[in-house]
Amino acid sequence: MKKGSSGGDINMMPATTTVIEAHELTKKFGDFIATNAITLNVYRGEIFGFLGANGAGKTTAMRMLCGLSVPTSGSATIAGFDVYRQREQIKKHIGYMSQKFSLYDDLTVLENIQFFGGIYGLSNEQIKSKSSDLIKRLGLEKEAKSLVATLPLGWKQKLAFSVAVLHDPRVVFLDEPTGGVDPVTRRQFWEMIYAAADSGVTVFVTTHYMDEAEYCNRISIMVDGKIEALDEPSRLKQKYNAKSMEEVFYVLARGARRSD
Repeated sequence: MKKGSSGGDINMMPATTTVIEAHELTKKFGDFIATNAITLNVYRGEIFGFLGANGAGKTTAMRMLCGLSVPTSGSATIAGFDVYRQREQIKKHIGYMSQKFSLYDDLTVLENIQFFGGIYGLSNEQIKSKSSDLIKRLGLEKEAKSLVATLPLGWKQKLAFSVAVLHDPRVVFLDEPTGGVDPVTRRQFWEMIYAAADSGVTVFVTTHYMDEAEYCNRISIMVDGKIEALDEPSRLKQKYNAKSMEEVFYVLARGARRSD
């Protein structure tokens, strides 16, 4: 059993204050059903893994939960805000980072922090204080005025995550955040995730690394737009008589009919 930064068991369920609630959430593009009636609850301080093969509907679902796409039908609230009527409020109470885009390479480390602090609505005083604290915590004092493009990928990802939670969001969405980084940096990144969850931030993460699924409190696995499994990793392994989450994933994904 993996341990979090607080020393607790990673798969132990956190307090059951619902932060994300979705009921039969559906997104159609013409006749194509990208996300098919998904239902889930995610709790305060939970690390929730959102898995699925390419084309399973993960990105579409995440875009709806982030307030970036309007559902076709169903219902959902994020941090208490409705995905139909309160999408701008949702954006103010969440953080987001992905492997593909999180920071501006042509801005310095400090400029990126200041820019996103402004986007998140922090005051100048808050931005100054949080920028200083963040740079010290990451050990980037010497790189503060360096372009982000010059940083190693691992440092970029750790900085991007720190910026995503700069405004103390209720939820942070992480879209394949550790793709391409070395195993040591991945472990360091997950320690940051544990610390965020310990502080009460809900972490909603997609990943292609099945060992990372083991670090989550619960995971869901999407197949062809539907959630085919949702439970704690240990229970899913027991249900599918599997030794690892990778085996569970392959059992479910093997039946997929669509891909990117």
